[in-house]
Amino acid sequence: MGNDVIHEKLESLRRCIDRIESKVPRSSDQLIEDYDLQDIICVNLERAVQLSVDIASHAIAESDRDAPATMAESFTTLATLNIISGDLADRMRKAVGFRNIAVHAYEKVNWKIVYSIIANDLGDFNDFSRCVYEYVENPASD
Repeated sequence: MGNDVIHEKLESLRRCIDRIESKVPRSSDQLIEDYDLQDIICVNLERAVQLSVDIASHAIAESDRDAPATMAESFTTLATLNIISGDLADRMRKAVGFRNIAVHAYEKVNWKIVYSIIANDLGDFNDFSRCVYEYVENPASD
């Protein structure tokens, strides 16, 4: 497996999450009013999702599975490979949904939802990272 590539991407993912955590405002109202904060948070959330998909793609490429047709399906495939749980796959698929809105319909971003994500759901990226790291460092023998 391209462990070095995955480790580099995991480190980039960690930096994105750290950056978001360092910028979480006290309230959704503060986020709604601060355009610079919106940009920092949104860009780093987009990057975090993209890095997670890239990491998933690298792990899947090492398996006998076909490449997923969509970004969201990457996480379903990781669950079928027992790299992440089905519950975590569901949460990561929702992150892809957010990313798609942020990239393709930025004017429709609901900043109260973004606030909820950064206040409550950033741990999903940490859970994802931990699962992938364990898989890379301790691959199950077939």
